[in-house]
Amino acid sequence: MAEDNDSKRAFLGIWFECCNTYGRLYKNAAGTMYTGRCPRCLRPVTVRIGGSGTNRRFFRGR
Repeated sequence: MAEDNDSKRAFLGIWFECCNTYGRLYKNAAGTMYTGRCPRCLRPVTVRIGGSGTNRRFFRGR
């Protein structure tokens, strides 16, 4: 059985308000931000990783 590589990658869950749909942003290779696109309209979204951070894993995006 093949492993799902996405299940091991760090991600943030995003509710895209632009299209009322759920998606994920994945951490970039440098580990400095999470990046992705709305699955419907393909609007790009980036979230920088700050020093203080947060424990939240799910967010709303516009």
